[in-house]
This record gives sequence, C-alpha cells and structure tokens, in this order.
Amino acid sequence: MIDRQLADDVASVLQFQEQHGLPGLIDVHTHFMPKRVMDKVWAYFDAAGPLTGMTWPIAYRMAEDVRVERLRQYRVHAFSSLVYPHKPGMAQWLNSWAAEFAARTPDCLHTATFYPEDAAASYVRDALTAGARIFKSHIQVGDYDPLDPLLSGVWGDLADSGTPIVIHCGSGPAPGRFTGAAPIAKLLKVHPSLRLIIAHMGMPEYSDFLELADTHESVLLDTTMAFTDFLADLAPLDRRDLPRIRALGDRILFGSDFPNIPYRYVHALEVLERLNLGEPWLRNVCYENAARVFGVSTDRRT
Repeated sequence: MIDRQLADDVASVLQFQEQHGLPGLIDVHTHFMPKRVMDKVWAYFDAAGPLTGMTWPIAYRMAEDVRVERLRQYRVHAFSSLVYPHKPGMAQWLNSWAAEFAARTPDCLHTATFYPEDAAASYVRDALTAGARIFKSHIQVGDYDPLDPLLSGVWGDLADSGTPIVIHCGSGPAPGRFTGAAPIAKLLKVHPSLRLIIAHMGMPEYSDFLELADTHESVLLDTTMAFTDFLADLAPLDRRDLPRIRALGDRILFGSDFPNIPYRYVHALEVLERLNLGEPWLRNVCYENAARVFGVSTDRRT
C-alpha cells in the first residue's frame, strides 16, 4: 500500500509537468532544518499553536534523506532549506548547518537566515562570502520589526549583493505585530533595491503585496500555500486580482512549503493551473522565473 501511495504521489506531479511541457520544477520554498529543530516545528503544528490556530497535519513527515529523494523523484531541479530563528543566538548556528546541508545536497540552493542582534551583519557577510544564494526572513515567527536598527547592515549588504530573501511578512495564518505590507513598504523606501520574495503571495493581504510588487521591480512573490483549498476560507482570492497576478507573471515563483503541508504536493501545482492564466504564465511560475533568478539549468547544475 505504501509503495502504491508513493508511486501515485510521484506520478501525479510528473503528469502535471508533462501536461504543461515543463522540464522539471524549481521550488523556492522548502524547509530542511537540523532534526531537533524540525521536530519542534512539527510538534508546534501538531499542537495547533497560536501562529497556526488550526489543525495542521504534516503530509510529508519523513526522514531528511527520504524528503530529499522525494523532491528528486518529483524532478525538482532546485529547492531551498529555509531555516529561521525565533530568538537571538540561533541564526549563526542555523547558517552553519544549512551550509553543510547545501554542500552535501547539490540541488539545494545554499540558504541562510538572520535575526536582529549585534552579530547579524557580521554573520550575514560571512554567509554571503561562503556562497549563500537565498536568505529567509520570518517576520511573523521572529516577531521583529524589519526596520530594527540591528538589521540595517544586513539589508544593506543583501541589497548590494542582489541576493533574494524569502520573507514571510503577510499576516497569515495569524497576524503578528509587524506583519502586513506597510512595514515592508517602509523597508523598501530605505533599501529600494532589495530583492524580496514575498512568501505565500503575502496572504491574506494579496492585493496589498501585489500593489507593492507593481511599484517595486525588485519585489517578487512565491505561491506557497496560496489559493489552496486548505486556506480558502482564511485567505480567499479576490478574482479582481487575477489581471495583476497575470501581469506579474515574470516575478512569481513556485513554492510549496514542503514538507510542512497538510495536502499532497501536486495540489500546490493544480491550484495554479486552475487560475487559468495561460500556459506561458504557468511555465514561468513553475520553472523559468526561478531558473533565471538562480541560474538553474535543466540538468540540475546550480
């Protein structure tokens, strides 16, 4: 039974790619963490903590090597290991682990993170020197103001280097003190060239973040969990936003939140298909945009 479920799960993702002429997928929003950290994250989801506020079964609760292999079976040519701290003194250790993970996992984009603390600018520069290609900022979990003075040097170095930052700044699934588009708009006034990837399309404030992307060419968005049936009530799509989503088709990147999703991986792809925004839009979002941003080729050389 388990073998049959695995085969069906993989086949559904490959069938989607074949139907739409995709060479594979690039998933900019996946999580790989030290085991004890991942176990705590899963325990938080199991307990329906205040930042989730709902039952959230983990569909891909597997050992690390099994999860990596599953992404490869899906023909995901590149993915991330989005780590994020919730307190000081944690980010540098997570960056060391993520660098080691990327070194032994060539299809993983070398990922790093930060937190507002005295050492942040120094260890972010170290991560950039070591080859970090994508950063994670979690405004909701970290509960910090993106304009915290301790992050001034961090944002400056990331802007100068053009390194993308996946930033969870929307107020879903639960609002934080600093979530929403307004703090990010203020951040972009100070650092207008920041290459932010707005996680989850900014849900539930889709319209606000689409407007932000309209006015800042450096801003991208990822599709992680957006438009899914699981969050349809919490973050419904306003169909009036579809023309803008279509127009931003060269700056939207596919993300899944694998393994921390409560549904099959293919659902994250099917919800994009049912937006009916056209084959070029779908191919750009699922592969071409991220391939351009990160220099990924179809033979997995990254």
